[in-house]
Amino acid sequence: MPFAAALSEHPLPTHAAGEVIGTVLEALGEGPELAMTFVTAAHAGALEDIAGAVREVLRPGTLLGVNATSVLGGAREVEERAAVVLWAGRFGAPVTPVRLEAVPTPADTVIAGIPADAGGRVMLVLADPFGFPVDTFLDRAAAPGGFTVVGGLASGAVGPGGNQLLLDRSVHHDGAVGALLPPGVRVTPIVSQGCRPIGDPMIVTRSERNVIFELAGQPALVRLADLVNALSPEDRALAQRGIHIGRVINEGKLDFEAGDFLIRNVVGGDRSVGALAVGDLVEVGSTVQFQVRDAGSADADLRALLGGHGGDGALVFTCNGRGVHLFGQPDHDAKLVESVVPGGAVAGMFCNGELGPIGDRSFLHGFTASVLLFNDP
Repeated sequence: MPFAAALSEHPLPTHAAGEVIGTVLEALGEGPELAMTFVTAAHAGALEDIAGAVREVLRPGTLLGVNATSVLGGAREVEERAAVVLWAGRFGAPVTPVRLEAVPTPADTVIAGIPADAGGRVMLVLADPFGFPVDTFLDRAAAPGGFTVVGGLASGAVGPGGNQLLLDRSVHHDGAVGALLPPGVRVTPIVSQGCRPIGDPMIVTRSERNVIFELAGQPALVRLADLVNALSPEDRALAQRGIHIGRVINEGKLDFEAGDFLIRNVVGGDRSVGALAVGDLVEVGSTVQFQVRDAGSADADLRALLGGHGGDGALVFTCNGRGVHLFGQPDHDAKLVESVVPGGAVAGMFCNGELGPIGDRSFLHGFTASVLLFNDP
């Protein structure tokens, strides 16, 4: 098997590093093209030492790492406790290490560090949420000749400068680091946004930037009120806790299902004009559908998207708001992903924002599990 992962909860970083490195080395041997390590706060101060041990013993072609609030490995999620996770993979060709920085210019901001040959490939990205213009980067990735982005925003700090983004022998506290996978690598990206549609899809008939004034010819707020009043008591309670809206990405489809919508929050309403403000730009003619989110919806959505898929390895970037906070029990996302990766080579982190594709371009998400399944090349 060309992929391996290991998790250690030992409180001493030297012991934890030894455990995960030994397990991965036994499974893969030296020299995997890519290794990734994720550590929680208790081991954040030792990240460079852990990385040094990985480089010395495992000798990966490229090494990425990050500190996070919580991590996952195999079928386990370790939330806000000491843990180290190591994942490694062989692809039969080298990956390209990537260091991304935002460079202001008189006209706009340019993202420096994107490899010239990135077109059509998949880039794993670990980004700092403070100051790095993720949307600008994703717009660049979606431009002609662009690439797919999967990854997450670091969650190990509550302010600028506290996150550690490891790339080989360097640790950065801003921007982003990543790895451009070789052409032809067999991967399947899955983005589970954890929502369930309510009501019917509607066409936006009047809007301005992120404000929807009319849906199917009527004030948007009236449409929403009518929908909520017609819901079951259970769904009405969910809608009152938080309503979301899904924008269809591929308007060419006749029927819409999980994975066809980009989910964004409804952030407010204006009764005087019947308008709704949402967390996205919405054009006239777009198809949208209101959504609710709870543990059951999130569980069903991830199960449905994983159904029919399988892999030999997986990287998982799940939201800080999921885990025990959402599901009431540990290990939910890790167990579901591990169930379609029989070898258990699953690893990842809890994020301050998740990166992954919906349709033909990548977006920044929230309350999402972004998964990249790998198949034996």
